[in-house]
Amino acid sequence: MALFPQSFLDDLKSQTNIVTVVGEVVSLRKTGGTFKGLCPFHEERTPSFNVNPEKGFFKCFGCGAGGDVLKFVELQH
Repeated sequence: MALFPQSFLDDLKSQTNIVTVVGEVVSLRKTGGTFKGLCPFHEERTPSFNVNPEKGFFKCFGCGAGGDVLKFVELQH
């Protein structure tokens, strides 16, 4: 049984700016249509963490972490 209805979660994701939420934890730099920064889920020296605001997801090409804004918040706690 789901804690929240899917329609509520979809509305929440569509109204939330993923760059703002991730930017509270990660220092992001705009590169073209995406944002890059150091991954908060593993140690790295060069940015492999990407946030795509248009599609509403994040992806780290170093450790493989990825998902939507709700997944990011979940992984932070």
